[in-house]
Amino acid sequence: MRVRPFIILASAFSGFQAHAQRLAPGSDTVLKGSTIEVIQSYKPRVKQSPKPDWKPQLPPMDTTRPSFKTDVPQQTLFYSYYSPPLRPLALGKNLNELPYQNYVTTGGGNLSTIYLDAGIGSIKKENYETGIHLHHISQKGNIVHQQSSLSGVEAAGSLHNEKGDFNASLSGSHNRYYQYGYDHVLHNYGDETVAQAYTAVRLEGDMINRKDTSSRLDYQPSIKATYYGARFNSSEISASFYAPVVYKLNKSLDLRANVAGAIASYNTAGATIANNYVLAAPGVGMQFNEYYSAHALAGFAYGKGGSTYFLPDAEVAFTMRDYLFRLSIGYKADLRQNTYEQMTMENPFMVSSYRVVQTKRDEIFAAVQGSLGNHFSYSARGSWWNFFDLPTFLNDTGDNRTFYALYQNVKAVSAQASARYQDANKWSAGLTAEWYYFYSSTDTKVWHTPSVNIKGDFQMAVTRKLDVSFYGIMMGGIKARDIAGNTIDLKTIADMGVGAEYKLIPRLSAFVQFNNILNSKYQRWMGYQVYGFNVYGGLRLKF
Repeated sequence: MRVRPFIILASAFSGFQAHAQRLAPGSDTVLKGSTIEVIQSYKPRVKQSPKPDWKPQLPPMDTTRPSFKTDVPQQTLFYSYYSPPLRPLALGKNLNELPYQNYVTTGGGNLSTIYLDAGIGSIKKENYETGIHLHHISQKGNIVHQQSSLSGVEAAGSLHNEKGDFNASLSGSHNRYYQYGYDHVLHNYGDETVAQAYTAVRLEGDMINRKDTSSRLDYQPSIKATYYGARFNSSEISASFYAPVVYKLNKSLDLRANVAGAIASYNTAGATIANNYVLAAPGVGMQFNEYYSAHALAGFAYGKGGSTYFLPDAEVAFTMRDYLFRLSIGYKADLRQNTYEQMTMENPFMVSSYRVVQTKRDEIFAAVQGSLGNHFSYSARGSWWNFFDLPTFLNDTGDNRTFYALYQNVKAVSAQASARYQDANKWSAGLTAEWYYFYSSTDTKVWHTPSVNIKGDFQMAVTRKLDVSFYGIMMGGIKARDIAGNTIDLKTIADMGVGAEYKLIPRLSAFVQFNNILNSKYQRWMGYQVYGFNVYGGLRLKF
């Protein structure tokens, strides 16, 4: 039974007053000793839930087609955590620490694999948090010069106050590739001829406005600056900003504008190429009722060489929040700079001297996304595309060692779909698929651009100590040229891998990863046969 302290005190005081009134004045009677017991009430409290116990591991090689977007779509993170039970304070304080927020992972395997991954996440206070991530993997195949080394470090932090959330990050990377796709019978190149290395230093920052209910203005500016250097006398300095602003007139109507700009200076072979643009996109947003909403922006951009672009962004959506369902149709256009960094991140075997041209993309789409129950989510999108100066990569038929950037005007239709099932911290499975049909292009083929791309993944906590994972990739429809200049279809890509991690003790676990278990000899880029079967493993220490 809960007894309020003030009731006990009031009762004791009333009894004492009545007894005193029965005593004669001046009486020396001594009151009998008594004890007042105060019982404190407690409220069950929910102890702060620990952060997810991430298990970082090397993902499969990303060979997806670039999206050519200047904005980042909303992402859905799937994770799980153990929620501690309710505990009355009377049972004492729980002295258990939160899960270890720092870790270091080392491993090795065949293909001369050296693997390192480490992170620090414990530097934080109530109003800020930071994180540092260090990673490296190097491998060497059986073909001469078939080797690569990928290294990087990222440091990020966030500061929170009454005005908003301020985020900043500083990162660096050094990725080394060898151009081994040539005919090794006809050519014998040394390391200095085929070794290419890309070094990048990036500084990024953004602010998320934390407006109160009385404020009508919302804004989220972001900036980015990058130095990107490579061998063969190539380097690039770039900077960009993006500032969306929304002013709410009333519950149904708001004024909005997107302001963006970017500059890039590319230096190669003694020449400097400017690659800049500035964008202003004013518009309105409307909420017709509980279900229907829309927005329309008219974007105007001034780009490289004095070119002007009209970049509209219009969408009408039907949303059923109770059923977690959204249907939308729209028309969107955007602009991509095609910087040296963007191009070589997609194809690291591209020549260093290339023609810099900006790409405009138009899309008319219909999309649906939603959830069924508490575990299943899905999305689908059908689009018509019109690309102006779409960059494609055509292989050099001389020695097949490098690729040239070839810009094309392309029209296409596409269908995309994704689905995921997540059952708390037990297991999850996901599937994404996209299909493109290119029905018009200024060249005979849309070179080295896949028309089918399917990915799947599966994770499961078999026991409290054992986790397993699986991935699968299929990619097809890639066109290239052989040494005689004839159009050929590259072999359909089929790649699968499995991994497992076992917790030896709370701080230490062992892991193993199997990649390309089918030992497929496919080529994403003409002449560049991928690594075969790869297995590596090691230990992960948390502290």
